[in-house]
Amino acid sequence: MKRASAILGAAMVLAGCAMTPGVRDRSELVTEPEACAPQRFEVYFRDSEAGLTEAARHAIGLTATQLRGCEIRKVEVIGLADARGGPTANLDLSQRRALAVAEALAAAGWPSPAFSLVGAGESGSVTAEGAREPMRRRTEVVVDAAPR
Repeated sequence: MKRASAILGAAMVLAGCAMTPGVRDRSELVTEPEACAPQRFEVYFRDSEAGLTEAARHAIGLTATQLRGCEIRKVEVIGLADARGGPTANLDLSQRRALAVAEALAAAGWPSPAFSLVGAGESGSVTAEGAREPMRRRTEVVVDAAPR
């Protein structure tokens, strides 16, 4: 009985959508998101490494392709590191990670003057409870993109 009620309810919802006044087809209700808009993505690294993995290259390539033809106003690349190692080594590692991502984006055709690189080191990599954050082995990339 519950299944029949669910099917009947779904049919009523669909029928209501089909009868929405002034709407002729689905394309009037559903639109593609604007590709040339600000975006944020992350690139992850192996422990204690700054070299790009295949997955990282793929993520960078997808974003570069998606924003092809857009005006890239600014790209902020923030390199992060976990709490393993000393503060100086982690700052250096986070800076090298940010540089690796920026170089890959520049190689994909993004304008290098738009880049802002920040190495945050291990700052913030340990929680208030003292737990280490291994997901800090990454860069955060914030892209200010707009239509041309």
